[in-house]
Amino acid sequence: MPRADQSVDVAIIGAGPAGLTAAYLLTKKGYSVAVIEKDPVYVGGISRTVEIDGFRFDIGGHRFFSKSKEVVDLWNEILPDDFIQRPRMSRIYYEGKFYSYPLRAFEALRNLGVWRSTLCMASFAKAKAFPNRNVRSFQDWTVNAFGHKLFSIFFKTYTEKVWGMPCDEMSADWAAQRIKGLSLWGAVVDGLKRSLGLNKRPNDGMATKTLLESFRYPRLGPGMMWEAARDFVVAGGNRVLMAHAFKRLEQDQATGRWRLVAEGPEGDVVLNAAHVVSSAPMRELAGRIHPLPATLPQAMDLKYRDFLTVALMVKGDDIFPDNWIYIHDSKVQVGRIQNFRSWSPEMVPDPSLACVGLEYFCFEGDGLWAADDAELIALATREMATLGLCDPADVVGGAVVRQEKAYPVYDDDYAANVLAMRTELAERYPTLHLVGRNGMHRYNNQDHAMMTAMLTVRNIEAGERLYDIWAVNEDAEYHESGEEGQDKEGEQAALASMRLVPSRLKAA
Repeated sequence: MPRADQSVDVAIIGAGPAGLTAAYLLTKKGYSVAVIEKDPVYVGGISRTVEIDGFRFDIGGHRFFSKSKEVVDLWNEILPDDFIQRPRMSRIYYEGKFYSYPLRAFEALRNLGVWRSTLCMASFAKAKAFPNRNVRSFQDWTVNAFGHKLFSIFFKTYTEKVWGMPCDEMSADWAAQRIKGLSLWGAVVDGLKRSLGLNKRPNDGMATKTLLESFRYPRLGPGMMWEAARDFVVAGGNRVLMAHAFKRLEQDQATGRWRLVAEGPEGDVVLNAAHVVSSAPMRELAGRIHPLPATLPQAMDLKYRDFLTVALMVKGDDIFPDNWIYIHDSKVQVGRIQNFRSWSPEMVPDPSLACVGLEYFCFEGDGLWAADDAELIALATREMATLGLCDPADVVGGAVVRQEKAYPVYDDDYAANVLAMRTELAERYPTLHLVGRNGMHRYNNQDHAMMTAMLTVRNIEAGERLYDIWAVNEDAEYHESGEEGQDKEGEQAALASMRLVPSRLKAA
């Protein structure tokens, strides 16, 4: 029989950035909280830091930058003494050459050659003169923004590696969200000035976050943040139940309270709660809430992209200075390569070794995902040699870290499917709150995921839905650009725009 635990004010599914942000803030406010997390060891979800033999691996690379003062203040509160400032350097690898990102005009001209560069600019001019008026796919959006030639060089190969689907089958929403505000002409002008030495200011990326040149980072990786948040929750008398997988959720129709069942190492545990905060993938939530929602078919149609990191320990100095390199090369399967010491020197304990992480994007259960660790380490070693980045004889060790459901897929139907499910759940269950990347099936950054949790806590505290958390990250530039934590007026305006008026409460 399931073991019935004591009642709590709030039960939280998942100890990632959204779940632990909610738990931390609720603990501060005196609520009783229980968090369930299926990982037996690590908190932080995709923002966790895995440690193997003293080497620490960031799952995907997580810069700590936010324009939101509330988010930055919370980071500083949770982890006051352990941030370091790190330079941001990333490049694109294409046809055996490296391209700086942000763009440096003369370097790009030299690498592409005059003829190809001319074709790129002509293609860009054509796209601006004759844009596609029926923008449906990622390809449509990107070709309109940059021209077909640049799309084929700098977007197509890498994007299709990441998502495992053709660019013309991906929703334009992903491009609009992730690269909105990046101006080709602005990048060319900025790069030209830098190439000529006319602009020595720190690059602000033309107000686009993806081009910032420095960021803060916890000295032992992002997992350090979430371990500190967990410790605070536990010290406050609440619980984080590790190795407990979400199994079933149902609401008592008489009392309105929730019964959440989690499967743990000693059997099932039952939590009785007034509110449930779920960062579980929407597809999983739909299949485990009872009675099953009418929108279960739409939820089951939601798709996810998984990935794995193969970490290689290589003799000698660091192989390259970048935080990461994007691999736009169809000859290899790797999509991106991280240099862990460039994130923080403390990630790599042996100064005589470099440690790099090769990221492979896959689907759970496919050939890459199912390959054993030795095969994957051998593949990564071969591909490093193919790219000319290291001698296979210098590789002295390796490890593999898998991450399921790393990215919610933006296909043609995802938006309608998400809207159908969230509308039904909001109407039926006002005390069930969806947060975070997978909980909302939205490619949120860490700070966006935290903001959804922060607003959810305000809603719980108020006893009604004062804020529309689905408005977080509607505009990708909302708190991703400019000076860190400095746009207080903009943030207040954004929060005001998320405030629900009575006529919108029911719809939200």
